Amino acid sequence: MKIAIFGATGGVGHHLIEQALSEGHDITVLVRSPKKLAAHKDRIRIVKGEVTKKDAVRKTVEDQDAIICALGAPLQDNSGIRTKGTARIVEAMQHEGIDRLVCLSSAGAGDSYAILPFYYRTLIAPLFMSRLFKDHNGQEAAVMQSGLEWTIIRPGNFTDGQQTGVYFHGMTQEARSQRPKFKVSRADVAEFILAQLEESTYLHRAAWLSY
Repeated sequence: MKIAIFGATGGVGHHLIEQALSEGHDITVLVRSPKKLAAHKDRIRIVKGEVTKKDAVRKTVEDQDAIICALGAPLQDNSGIRTKGTARIVEAMQHEGIDRLVCLSSAGAGDSYAILPFYYRTLIAPLFMSRLFKDHNGQEAAVMQSGLEWTIIRPGNFTDGQQTGVYFHGMTQEARSQRPKFKVSRADVAEFILAQLEESTYLHRAAWLSY
């Protein structure tokens, strides 16, 4: 499968590249600094540019089978890069006639805010994560209104653990019965994202992911 990855230089993006290549996929990425992916330059197609620039995004998505959006930003970032970048990606996919989109969001976005642990809802999120959730909510809106074949992934807090393949996932209403820990390794997040490209379980749905 030909897959374009946005956010490839981030923590999850690194694992996406490694796992996708190991599965035999052809990978295209859009990055501001190709040097960050120098180790992969002979194994992937690299487009240099900004995710907010129409021409660069279209060049990245053209002739692809599926798109993964794993855009990230610092916790207190106020640029709205996820919302703006995802809107550009959606626009380019619509222009190029590409349907399948898997988008990385966060537990706490959209209707999943209600299932966050009490201290997150009442203390940590209001004090430190309001900008993150605002950006993810804007991003999710762009995806859900796109008319594409989309899936949104809402993982818990990232860890640097190994790829285990053992985790919970489901819809918001199922989280209370599973009692997730709201943490999961970046490697397992990447595995789950890639699996969704050929799955329909969460088509037009947002799934949380956690240990």
